[in-house]
Amino acid sequence: MSGHHEVLVLGLGGMGAAALAHLAARGLSVVGVDQDAVPSLRGSSVGETRVIRKAYAEDPRYVPLLARAYELWGELEVRSGRKLFTRVGCLNLGPASHPAIRGVLESAERHGLPHQRLVDAEVRARFSVVPAAGDLGVFEEDAGYLAVEACTQAHLDWATACGAELRRARVTALEVTGSPVRASLDDGSSLTADRVVVAPGPWLASTPAFAELSRDLPLVVERQVQLWFQPVDPDATRAPALPAFIHFVVDGPFYGIPLDASHTSPAVKVCRHHGGAQTTADTLDRTVGPDDEATVRRYLRTHLPAADGPLLRSRVCMYTNTPDEHFVVGPLSRAPHVVVLGGFSGHGYKMASVMGEIAADLTLRGQSAFDLGMFAPERFAAA
Repeated sequence: MSGHHEVLVLGLGGMGAAALAHLAARGLSVVGVDQDAVPSLRGSSVGETRVIRKAYAEDPRYVPLLARAYELWGELEVRSGRKLFTRVGCLNLGPASHPAIRGVLESAERHGLPHQRLVDAEVRARFSVVPAAGDLGVFEEDAGYLAVEACTQAHLDWATACGAELRRARVTALEVTGSPVRASLDDGSSLTADRVVVAPGPWLASTPAFAELSRDLPLVVERQVQLWFQPVDPDATRAPALPAFIHFVVDGPFYGIPLDASHTSPAVKVCRHHGGAQTTADTLDRTVGPDDEATVRRYLRTHLPAADGPLLRSRVCMYTNTPDEHFVVGPLSRAPHVVVLGGFSGHGYKMASVMGEIAADLTLRGQSAFDLGMFAPERFAAA
């Protein structure tokens, strides 16, 4: 089986599903390809929930993207009829001198984002997270968490309702020199298209079919473990006593998401952010071991004892990191009909909605309303 389309989207995780939806909604003939049933449970767009916030520690330049992401998530909620975004606030916590706390405050102040500064005693009086002595809290009320698999499914549903096709197959070869682009699949078929969006998550770093596209991208895939705990004190682990949080401690940072009453098995999600072993998408150790739990358990005992109950469930996923921890988003200068979405470095899913819109703009018009300079795929080769 083969076919020609205007656009191929390779990879249907959070970013690829959003790109597929925005392209299909503009009336294009588009096909999305993923090696797994989608939403896939093997990639990076898994784990029930993701923190979403605007006061962004990573760089103030993300804030306009986040403002648009919020709008698009709201539109997707209406379109899908599903609850995708739960606002419980987000507490950033750590030493006032920590670069991330300084970054949160810079983003909030530069963009006029409502926020509250709380000294450690105020944090203790208001929230269940126990600060270290001298910690500064920055609370953003207009923040919370996304239902990650539901968001990806909502984008896929929108895409197929607009006529997009879905194919389950692994890409074994990708020819992007000239036009049309040709993707060979492991079921023996091939697909051609005028343009392609490449969004395979961690597989971008190691899949032979994408080696030419990623040759100048120093991507490192990192193993990450997500853990859910039965709370000792349920009332202390629900909002508002426990908002979403990110705590910058010596052996962290750690982040958490409060009890969600809508889930069939309510639990508190607490995870270490970064610090995992280097791996590849196809050699990832998906077994959660005692050491994985022990790292987070030590944090709970000191800083969130209300959640220090039995481990209920766990999942291993991946971050695909760039050296500067900024994304790789844009067309390739040597192949401008190829748009790459990758390297989201453990903080990209919250922007999947706007990344889908950007991918559609870049594919159709070769430009975006946003300044994407810090995401340029060629920036590492130039360095």
